[in-house]
Parts: sequence; C-alpha cells; structure tokens
Amino acid sequence: MADPALEPLKPPDARKLAREIFENGTVEISGHAREEMLKDNLATTDCLNLVRAGSFEAPEHINGEWRYRITTKRICVVITFKSLDRLRVVTAWRLEE
Repeated sequence: MADPALEPLKPPDARKLAREIFENGTVEISGHAREEMLKDNLATTDCLNLVRAGSFEAPEHINGEWRYRITTKRICVVITFKSLDRLRVVTAWRLEE
C-alpha cells in the first residue's frame, strides 16, 4: 500500500499533517532552500513558522513528487512530504511588497 503522505492531499489535510510532523517528526531544509533563504534574509524559524501556521495551496506534481506552497503575506515556502513523519522544505522566498 502506498504511503498516504506521498499522494496528493487537500490543503486542510496537508496542513494537519505538516503540523503533526512539525511537532513530532522531522523537518528537513534542502540546500537550495537554504541558499534562497540567505538571498532573501529569511531565518530557519521564518520557514518553520509557515510550516506550522501558513496558508496551504493545492499541491502541484513536480519532479515526481507532490509539492505544496505555504504562504503568508510576506513569505512563501514550498514543501514536500517524504513520509508520514518527515517533510522537506524545497525552497523559500520573500514576497514582493
């Protein structure tokens, strides 16, 4: 049986799973995300706060995985679920004001 985290989730379900992983699992930040965060003067805590409390959009299937944009008025991160207890921040950027 396929891991449910690897299937597309509705935004409320993705948010629930991301919160669960944030509290009890593993959140990884990719090298690319770290580079982009540095460019836009974003801290790790900025990105983690979005994972915990940002607004989730419907997933997009990119490079063989489902990716979810999470936004606030100022920041966007893109995550992918690796399992029911692990997610990865793929990229992040500061939104134009």
